[in-house]
Amino acid sequence: MSDRTRFDDLADAAERYGGCSLDNYAVIRSVAENISTGFCRFLGAQGDVCVHLVPPQGAWTPRPYRSGAFSVSGSGFLPLGAISFGLAVKVSRTGDWTRLVLTCAKKGRHVEIAIANGPVFDLNLPLDADALQGVFEKLHAHLVAWFSDQADLYDNGDYGGRTIGFDLVHSDEGAS
Repeated sequence: MSDRTRFDDLADAAERYGGCSLDNYAVIRSVAENISTGFCRFLGAQGDVCVHLVPPQGAWTPRPYRSGAFSVSGSGFLPLGAISFGLAVKVSRTGDWTRLVLTCAKKGRHVEIAIANGPVFDLNLPLDADALQGVFEKLHAHLVAWFSDQADLYDNGDYGGRTIGFDLVHSDEGAS
């Protein structure tokens, strides 16, 4: 006769879930950190850091938030599912920053990345430099297109909107 109880079955299942949720967070955090550091290099901004990981919602300033940049921060119990983070990107020479919100979901051997109000694309695991280059190109194209489209709308008598899914802030720190 087994000494296992129904509670043991439940505890084993919860421990497995916990291991999967930690793996999910570690993979997505690694992807986010690689995007943050690599995108700054891709942009070629001289001198200061031009990309930070920031919270996906609420107030933010352009600075590193570490684990606070992720939607699961402070939740106590780490849920198993898609995780969002903010990507603060310096968009001017005078200290203007924008926050893109990205949501990542680990799906087998790849990560699905969705830009809020933008494209969705896949990134194979493990990460490689060529695949990340494609991500950087998509992020850059998304930002340039939004600013260009808004200016074009204005030139044609319309103010457009903020459908890109980000907000703008100004910071004198690091302005050149």
